[in-house]
Amino acid sequence: MPYTYDYPRPMVTVDAVICGVRGEALELLLVERKHEPFAGHWALPGGFADIEEELETAMRRELAEETGLSGMRLGQFGVFGRPGRDPRGRTITIAYMALVASQEYEPQGGDDAARAQWHPLADLPPLAFDHGDIMAYAVAQLKDWSRCKGVGAGILEEPFPLASLARLYTLIRGEPVELDALAEHLRFMEIAEPVSDDPAGHYVFLPARLAPV
Repeated sequence: MPYTYDYPRPMVTVDAVICGVRGEALELLLVERKHEPFAGHWALPGGFADIEEELETAMRRELAEETGLSGMRLGQFGVFGRPGRDPRGRTITIAYMALVASQEYEPQGGDDAARAQWHPLADLPPLAFDHGDIMAYAVAQLKDWSRCKGVGAGILEEPFPLASLARLYTLIRGEPVELDALAEHLRFMEIAEPVSDDPAGHYVFLPARLAPV
């Protein structure tokens, strides 16, 4: 029988920030909580990790149970454990992120989620727990990744036009990304390489420089 210490232990949860691209807008996948705490409020998909469960396995299970979705490229990006963040007790959450094409994923609420749907990132409802802080940190992290890594492997089919990557990075960063500057950036940072002699043509990501989403 495993030895257990007589010492308070925090609970461990997993949460997912699933960002979607639809046209010229970013979206966020949210679930409406069915039970307390925060019943009726919108939240990030997630829940408790089982005692013998790997963290990413727990995240994929919770995502499938609450939204019916699977097969996303998920990357771990942060840990959040401020005391008081969860009224049920001391809870530490491991946060994951994905960047997908929204139209390819039609969520459907299940398990303890009354509903699951996409929301415009620019017009989100109030979020339960500290999920607003987690979401804001994820968006900032995504912007940082777009400056030093290859972002968009789950959206852009390779080889992709440089203009398509520029549009995606403009959307993520909230500022225009010029083709010439982007081509130079990709070369200098060794993020992607052209498949022809035309620097404004098509590119492929270099796997070693891919972001986790």
